[in-house]
Amino acid sequence: MDSRIEMNPNLLVKYLKKPAAEFTRNDIVRYCQDNKVEFINFHYCGWDGKLKTLGFVINSLEHLENILEAGERVDGSSLFPFIEAGKSDLYVMPRYKTAFVNPFSEVPTVDLLCSFFDRDGNQFESSPQYILHKAHEQFREVTGLKMETMGELEYYVIAEDEGLYRTPDQKGYHESAPFNKFYELRLEAMKLIAQCGGTIKYGHSEVGNFTQDGKIYEQNEIEFLPTDIEDAADQLVVAKWVMRQLAYQYGVTLTFAPKITVGKAGSGMHVHCKFTKDGQSATVRNGELTDEAKKAIAGFMVAGTSLPAFGNPHPLSFMRLVPHQEAPTSLCWSFSNRSALVRVPLGWLKKMDMAAKCNPQEKVNEKDFSGKQTFEWRASDGFADMYLLMAALCCAARHGFEIPNGLEVAEKTFVGLGVNIHDASNKALQESLEQLPGCCVEAAQELSKDREIYTSRGVFSDAIVDYFIKYLTDFHDETLRSSLDNESLLKFVEENIHKG
Repeated sequence: MDSRIEMNPNLLVKYLKKPAAEFTRNDIVRYCQDNKVEFINFHYCGWDGKLKTLGFVINSLEHLENILEAGERVDGSSLFPFIEAGKSDLYVMPRYKTAFVNPFSEVPTVDLLCSFFDRDGNQFESSPQYILHKAHEQFREVTGLKMETMGELEYYVIAEDEGLYRTPDQKGYHESAPFNKFYELRLEAMKLIAQCGGTIKYGHSEVGNFTQDGKIYEQNEIEFLPTDIEDAADQLVVAKWVMRQLAYQYGVTLTFAPKITVGKAGSGMHVHCKFTKDGQSATVRNGELTDEAKKAIAGFMVAGTSLPAFGNPHPLSFMRLVPHQEAPTSLCWSFSNRSALVRVPLGWLKKMDMAAKCNPQEKVNEKDFSGKQTFEWRASDGFADMYLLMAALCCAARHGFEIPNGLEVAEKTFVGLGVNIHDASNKALQESLEQLPGCCVEAAQELSKDREIYTSRGVFSDAIVDYFIKYLTDFHDETLRSSLDNESLLKFVEENIHKG
């Protein structure tokens, strides 16, 4: 049997003996019949980016088939604030490839993610999930490439401090249990996310670790593997749903808030990108970054000041994006440089058998691993709507192919390996580079300037961009970052701890 089926943690994949992308309605029906499934759950995201749930009790085969084939109607005005109550009905239709067994339900339940449709049976143009689909379609049409992404979900677990096996302040990177207190929660989350269809790379504890007012704040991260950009967004919204459910069961608070308190590590959600054509990497060639990758990075540089409108859509986001910390603030890119906005991480570009060097019993096999190479957008955080963030990145990457001077932009914004942009000795370099916005209001202004990057080719509508500009402007946070002390910041965090 194909190991991709046999070892796949998704129970439907194992049972049906086919990849999730090939699931049909009849497959879902057969699984439900054979495994005595009693409930079906529909999931979809509203404008707040959180996964919603609509549950069905299966009462007959005909009923089950009807649920899967006809979908159901929902009140769109309660999900999307820009829909008028007088014409608010939308259909939700399940996407069969997203089916998974609900890992939390006491009775056998199959869950599916849904798309929104209007009264004419067309996909709802302003649905974040459909905006992403349009963005990817237009990217493929312009470039002939498929865009793959993966996210790094950083988060804090907050719990009562027992005073045992403390980790030094801000020294939590890759700690093991018992110094990493919530290893088991992270391990269980990874297992359940994988069962729900997520392709996980690894998990680990992160730098952020501190105690305050009798509570421990511990930062962890779960990182995914690159996959189709549309599937990547699906996986991230399901992952956040799983992680919050588990935290509730553990009796702790889990938050994706980009900043917890002054002077402590914030939580980002870096997005790694790569391109493929006919199943082969188009990101590197002959050990070098391709022109295609450089053009996309140029697109990120050109759109760099407006992308935070989608990737950092809350005043707390800009508490993290401050100079002289690891979070980026300057529009530049580099290799292995964590102070850059776009980083090209270590990528196995040379053929070298390190496995044989540390395992002498193995035969030398200089295999090409360069297909693993990605480039990483480092500004965004977990408060972002996963679909809109991915759509915006896709539009920006496409823009890099459309401008005539993309390679020149890439060359101009490149900084060398090992150059710390925030170091005092590089002050002139930093001042020569364009800076990220410092608040939501500034991000809205930049989005207004860059509007056509997102609205061209019909991806984002003008109405959605206008709504986003108003939403960000209404925070009136021009001076908020400088006015909050540690106590007021903590209160602000508590008020917004479950955003995103």
